[in-house]
Amino acid sequence: MLTNDLDPSADRTREVRTSDGLTLAVHDWGGPAGDRPVLLHHGFSASARTEWPRSGLPRALLAAGRRVLALDARGHGRSAAPHDPARYGEARMARDVVEVLDALGVPDVDLVWYSMGAVVASLVASTGPARVHRLVLGGVGAGLVELGGVDTRVLAPSRLAAALRAGDPGTITDPVVRGFREFAASTGNDLLALAAQADAVHDRPVDLASITAPTLVVAGDADPLAARPQVLAAAVPGARLVLVGGDHGAAPTDPRFAGAVSAFVSS
Repeated sequence: MLTNDLDPSADRTREVRTSDGLTLAVHDWGGPAGDRPVLLHHGFSASARTEWPRSGLPRALLAAGRRVLALDARGHGRSAAPHDPARYGEARMARDVVEVLDALGVPDVDLVWYSMGAVVASLVASTGPARVHRLVLGGVGAGLVELGGVDTRVLAPSRLAAALRAGDPGTITDPVVRGFREFAASTGNDLLALAAQADAVHDRPVDLASITAPTLVVAGDADPLAARPQVLAAAVPGARLVLVGGDHGAAPTDPRFAGAVSAFVSS
């Protein structure tokens, strides 16, 4: 019987050096080494190990016979975490993905990405379509179409950055921002590195119409950061939409999330 936990001893981690001199951690959770991998990417303030095992998705993918990799974005998890906003932004993270695939000798990949990661994935898929076989965009909705990223009308980057830099978290009055600060602190990530990413958040149009990979949009039915996901599904040619239960943090733990994603990338 599958559980939501992964055996830490099965997590083979490799460091990849980027063109701008940072080291990124890539977790290898197994599967047939010669097959096209599924690459998982977490959201803002999370990491591969805090985002994905609780969802049950790695286990589901391994049970389906897939090779599973997971990337810690710069500033997150076991990857390098500079404090300069110039080192961040989803466009730079999209370059990181291509450089990681090149370093691993992976010609193409199935991308399963959540929240901030989904913004990065949309940039990879729209600018380098040959590298993406199938695409899953989770935890995003109309904001990606209308604002070029996670919906900043709900979560203002300037307020988020200020909260992450606040010496006393008790001074944070915005409940959404306070929740992100509390979660970020609980994960052990570098708060100043996360603030630098908040300063550099992507806010320019993404050429979603140029995405050629079969695409699945997955969103929680109570997620304000992924509001109106049907707008995103309509903007990506041929995309399908699946709604699961929960808000931004809880949606990946709905069993329908892992089931829908695993079935889609393994079909």
